[in-house]
Amino acid sequence: MTEEEIRKSAEEALVKDVTDDFARRRAARKKTERGWQLNMNFVSGNQYCDVNSAGEIFDEEKTYFWQARRAFNHIAPIIDSRCAKLGRIRPALIVRAAGGEESDRRSAALASEILSAVSDAADLDGVISDATVWAETCGTAFYKIMWDGGAGAPVGTSADGKKLSQGDVKISAVPPFEIYPFSLTEEKLSAQPGIIHACAVPVSDIYAAYGVKLAGKDAADFAFSPYAQGVPTAKSGGGYELVIERYERPAEGMPEGRFTAVAGGKLLYDGPLPYKNGENGTRDYPFVKQTSLPLAGSFFGASVVDRLIPVQRAYNAVKNRKHEFLNRFALGMLAVEDGSVDADGLEEDGLTPGKVIVYRQGARPPEMMQTGTVPAEFGAEEENLLAEFAKISGTGSLSDNADGFAGITSATGLQLIIDQDETRLDYTYRQIKRAIQRIGRHILRLYRQFASDVRLLKTVGESSAQSLLYFKGSDISSDDVVLEADSESNLSPAQRRAAVYEMLDRGLFSDENGRLSPSAKNRVLELLGYKGLSGGVDLAELNRARAGEENAVMRVREAEVKSYDDHAAHIAEHTAYLLTEKTEKEVEARICAHIEAHRRLLKEVEKDG
Repeated sequence: MTEEEIRKSAEEALVKDVTDDFARRRAARKKTERGWQLNMNFVSGNQYCDVNSAGEIFDEEKTYFWQARRAFNHIAPIIDSRCAKLGRIRPALIVRAAGGEESDRRSAALASEILSAVSDAADLDGVISDATVWAETCGTAFYKIMWDGGAGAPVGTSADGKKLSQGDVKISAVPPFEIYPFSLTEEKLSAQPGIIHACAVPVSDIYAAYGVKLAGKDAADFAFSPYAQGVPTAKSGGGYELVIERYERPAEGMPEGRFTAVAGGKLLYDGPLPYKNGENGTRDYPFVKQTSLPLAGSFFGASVVDRLIPVQRAYNAVKNRKHEFLNRFALGMLAVEDGSVDADGLEEDGLTPGKVIVYRQGARPPEMMQTGTVPAEFGAEEENLLAEFAKISGTGSLSDNADGFAGITSATGLQLIIDQDETRLDYTYRQIKRAIQRIGRHILRLYRQFASDVRLLKTVGESSAQSLLYFKGSDISSDDVVLEADSESNLSPAQRRAAVYEMLDRGLFSDENGRLSPSAKNRVLELLGYKGLSGGVDLAELNRARAGEENAVMRVREAEVKSYDDHAAHIAEHTAYLLTEKTEKEVEARICAHIEAHRRLLKEVEKDG
């Protein structure tokens, strides 16, 4: 065999291996997948279906044709309510310095600015909302954090006329239907030997990413995991191929892991894992997992919908039987002697007002049967089921139990009741926070890997003035920082304002003279939600901020010394930068010359004063 034939044979064997591996994982996950489909059916209102012994979803048939089969959907509003409450968690990705050195502080400040800018550019808030809906419905959702070379600011044009960009981080929410783990019993994503991500992708996107042309098929051909019975897939039309991406964790003999992508029976890519997004610069999976309710010994988490389905079935049964009783009351039930009247006509038209009923002479006239009353047990069971909905989902309203604490007038007591009312959501809160923290680490590590050239970042300081920040990926010490998603308490706007007022009363914002500085006033107004009313100016803070900008600028060029600068503050900031930062000799000389210019102007000011 020629070298080319050997290469093609190896590629075909690899494609077959990945395809067969995907088929095995798909079969192993079938039972779990059907559970997700059942959940989505109940959320969408198709609540008369179940999973049979063969693991397939089927529609339940009526026992009698006259049976009422309405769905009184309480699951959908519960999911809406949980997502609304969980939507309050939108913490800023803040980086805390690992040490007290000036270099640690500056690195942490730079990383915080990068995270804030990427969160806005990548619409992290919307991505988290999408992932939370998937997690609440199916129990698990994933984030895929990648480096998009075509994003970011343009930097020029290539030799073949294509526009070149700086590149930027891209974050997307991935449904659990698209993720196939190596083991369904391994809880941690990082401990999985391999992960497969499979989804239908337009052939045009495949060609743009891998340079491989494929014919394409209709997206319906790849609907191996319909999200809900009877609901069409989101993708439709021709020109799609199923892309199977297999990620393998670094191991002995494979220190950088392995990433293999196949589609349409062709090999798209085979090589090491693309991103150094693990600890200490190691390569890892580009995914972050978020679960609603983690399960011991299971990779995929549980959903509150799993627990609500039996209650919803019972509630539908009670309501429908109750309505059947009411129908009997409203329409009535006639008792007719056999052969005394035209039963067919009476059955078809019923007892319309003014109807003349002709019955056989000597026979008993038709009469209404006594149907009794609706049993009280129906109402009691309905109330019990409604209480179970609230108890299981953790979304009960305080107004539902207002009688239980009518005598409580203490604000502290009411606050304790409010906190207890949302205790059931705390575990899910923590899952979202951990996912956001991991996303932040991925972002910083991707910037450290790919942002090799000097980049420009627009930031807004405390004075609401826009400033420019120059940096390189090597300036990010992602291993030396700790990410803080937010405080542990999930405060509503009203609770946050109350906390700010309490801190004001205790003097936590005041300086040593008991006064509020302009910057502290602006910060308080921002926390209260009235940032537009801030107007005070802190000159010392503005000078420190400007000196910090000059430090960044002087890494690439000269910075102008202004006559109105606070020269003493600038000298202190520039000197601290030289003492704590490792700079090239050219940059150090540039900053030293800048400091000397400030000193000369300071002497002139002191002489004139």
